[in-house]
Amino acid sequence: MKQTPGTSKDAADKLVRGIKRKTRKHYSAEEKIRIVLAGLRGEESIAALCRREGIAESLYYTWSKEFLEAGKKRLAGDTVRQATAPEVKELRSEAAALKEVVAELTLENRLLKKSMIGDGGNEE
Repeated sequence: MKQTPGTSKDAADKLVRGIKRKTRKHYSAEEKIRIVLAGLRGEESIAALCRREGIAESLYYTWSKEFLEAGKKRLAGDTVRQATAPEVKELRSEAAALKEVVAELTLENRLLKKSMIGDGGNEE
């Protein structure tokens, strides 16, 4: 039984692509920043930097663009900081305490108004 030429090559290529996809390196934010800053320093060409780091130049330029855009937004004050869970709990308890104070002051205010006016509401 003969195989057609190209069938085993296609299967091998498919297998290699699958292995590469599964073993692809995932870069942390710190690693991306380090690589982008190295490129911005200009001590070596972007091509040499990408070869040394094992990334495509297009990936470097994507990271560089994201890095600069994020910096621009941060400097413009457009970023919204996410609150942490303890901060949210603290803010909720503070809001509840403030609501209680407002309720007590409102009640006191009403009682004082009633005592100033009198029970009938007539000032004579």
